[in-house]
Amino acid sequence: MSISLSKGQRIDLTKTNPGLTKVIVGLGWDTNKYAGSQDFDLDACAFLANKSSQVVNEEEFVFYNNLKSPNGAVEHTGDNRTGAGDGDDEQIAVDFSLLPDHVEKIGISVTIHDADARGQNFGQVSNAFVRLIDAETNEEVLRYDLGEDFSIETAVVVCELYKHGNDWKFNAIGSGFSGGLADLCRNYGLSV
Repeated sequence: MSISLSKGQRIDLTKTNPGLTKVIVGLGWDTNKYAGSQDFDLDACAFLANKSSQVVNEEEFVFYNNLKSPNGAVEHTGDNRTGAGDGDDEQIAVDFSLLPDHVEKIGISVTIHDADARGQNFGQVSNAFVRLIDAETNEEVLRYDLGEDFSIETAVVVCELYKHGNDWKFNAIGSGFSGGLADLCRNYGLSV
């Protein structure tokens, strides 16, 4: 049975689900009607970070231009440029057993492509959610609906998977971030 989380809640993943090694992080959203002339293009990405929340190898930043981490531990299944339809708009697959020892956190974010040029922000996005699926059984483990608390932000840090001892946990973050993908990258120690 899937667990529904609220902002700020943390939950054990591997301790309470022994044998859970492969998960799919599914992200979805809808865009509101607005007067602009450009379509929305939202992009999910994953930052494979160390204990200090820094990405030490730029190939461990997984997004639409780098779909797979070096050994395949984290894989983006592809860019959805419209967000049309029900269900997940983009997915990121994670195999905990393949993650290198220095990776202790995986930050999952969604950004709006060319948000400043297009005059778009997350105040124009609704029904955003993240869900975590057991990749072996295809069962939903948890779901976090972000709500509509955003206004001018062009990026949202949706959640974080993080190591606690030998186990992995999920943190429902749901915080807006101004400055888009470039600032988010700098925040994780990547040069843009």
